[in-house]
Amino acid sequence: MVKITAQASHPFSTADKAAALALTPVSRETEARLDRYVDLLVEWQAKTNLVASSTLPHLWTRHVADSLQLLSLAPTAKAWVDFGSGGGFPGVVLACALAETPGANVHLVERNAKKAAFLREAVRVTSAAATVHLAGIGDSVDRIGSRVDCVTARALAPLHQLVGFAEPFVKEGAKALFLKGQDVEAELTEATKYWNIEPRLHSSRTGGHGWIVELDRIERRNPSAITYGDRA
Repeated sequence: MVKITAQASHPFSTADKAAALALTPVSRETEARLDRYVDLLVEWQAKTNLVASSTLPHLWTRHVADSLQLLSLAPTAKAWVDFGSGGGFPGVVLACALAETPGANVHLVERNAKKAAFLREAVRVTSAAATVHLAGIGDSVDRIGSRVDCVTARALAPLHQLVGFAEPFVKEGAKALFLKGQDVEAELTEATKYWNIEPRLHSSRTGGHGWIVELDRIERRNPSAITYGDRA
């Protein structure tokens, strides 16, 4: 029998939260911020589709812990860009965890106005270290206009498109971390048709068949070709 949290409206179990924080421990201050964020997400989920409803019972392990695990792959990164932030994974979760880090900021790029409004409210109630950009991904380079340490995306687009989006930032020294599913090998094969990359693959701590693709270098195979990153 699933044990429901004190707030009856929550669809997830206390065991799921405990399992998530065992996988990716955080400070009490960050946990409090994440609690406020999750409360808000569950409230908004009733009127805006932020995550697949089928994943709500495992929201902490499926989404929160999946996002937090990126911090260990870029432990010194302070300036992050999250493409297509949507419901806030991983961007808002990272911003909650970085809220006490001087100089940290997560740029949340989202072109859907309703989801951007949710992200602004999430940043407000959590006092997270983030800036929301209501924009397409292709506009993010000009809007951000400052050095970025790490680029992220989750459940957004095929890998060869994400590589194109990330190229301008990685060329300036950023790392790219993309959360992908079980078809990652096929996506890498497709991506190498367009890009010279040396990916490092990390198995997700949260189980299942998830992977994290880490890229420190991106070069076009045909520099004159128009790619998805140019048209985003």
